[in-house]
Amino acid sequence: MELHEPELREVPVTAVLAALADDVRLQIVRALAPGGEHACGSFEFGVSKATRSHHLKVLREAGLTRTRIAGTTRYVRLRRDELDRLYPGLLDAVLTAPARPQGSASPATPGGMT
Repeated sequence: MELHEPELREVPVTAVLAALADDVRLQIVRALAPGGEHACGSFEFGVSKATRSHHLKVLREAGLTRTRIAGTTRYVRLRRDELDRLYPGLLDAVLTAPARPQGSASPATPGGMT
């Protein structure tokens, strides 16, 4: 089975930023930031397996991660070197930004209203 993993230079920066704008995906990127591969099933962020899979797919298709399949397990890693080369400082800025408290409104939706 082959997964769609675009060349990062072919991914619009808006797609990269949109992938990083979700709290769960940002948690995944922060967990991957120290390096190495992690089994996809090892991420526990209070979401269902299907939701976790969706978030991992969005990150992969936005060029942020690479996925390797070994048997029935998928391993994911951050494409840190490529991201730093194409978007210098982006990941550092995102990873060092303070996490937003659970349940707080996003800047785009004052008071949590949509």
